[in-house]
Amino acid sequence: MSALFFADKIEKVHTLYGEDASHIAKSLRMNVGEIVTFCTPDGMCHDCEITNISKSEVDFKVVSEYVCESEPSIEVTLYQALTKSDKMDLIIQKSVELGVGRIVPVITDRCVSRPDEKSMDKKIERWQKIAKNAAMQSRRGKVPKVMPLLTLENAAKDASTLEKAIVYYEKYGENTNSLITVDTKSLGIFVGSEGGFSEADIRLLEDNGISCASLGKRILRTETAPLAALTIIMYITENM
Repeated sequence: MSALFFADKIEKVHTLYGEDASHIAKSLRMNVGEIVTFCTPDGMCHDCEITNISKSEVDFKVVSEYVCESEPSIEVTLYQALTKSDKMDLIIQKSVELGVGRIVPVITDRCVSRPDEKSMDKKIERWQKIAKNAAMQSRRGKVPKVMPLLTLENAAKDASTLEKAIVYYEKYGENTNSLITVDTKSLGIFVGSEGGFSEADIRLLEDNGISCASLGKRILRTETAPLAALTIIMYITENM
């Protein structure tokens, strides 16, 4: 299977520079004649043959183009309350593998982690790299975007643009399969931090038309809940 990368656009004769070129040459140790696949934002995949390779530059020619079939039919936005330590790294990596479309970090009542703006900018930069690497590994058709930090109120407003939004709450909620169908095209899911959502958080979300959902009778960790939810969603919408 060919290595996969992402590009804004691909010319019939294409040159790659910088970190990705170095990765092909040094880490993957690829050679002239081998095939690399590029995915572009228009949903196309481009199989390209290496025609020249050095430590800092790789030249290609396009040998075939086709529609990418690895993206799910549903666009899921994960509104994830900020977690302690490096749990967000795991959540972002695995969510991308499972098919998440966007990840929005959110501040809720019970968030312990409350970074300042400069620290948050660095975190988002790191998380975006994690998302890119996970997208490459899982052969996604695009790199999901890690968005700027939002308050819960602004996250609820953002979710109002989607077809449906749900919050996973440990105290009560409906089964996910009663809230979405195989035909649902855009969905927002809210997941709490280590302490879960406060009652005030839930009232705010419900007042904005967001339905409570349950992940069962057991209490899941903050890093487990979004992955369980995404797996359920992808199964219901026939994307597993």
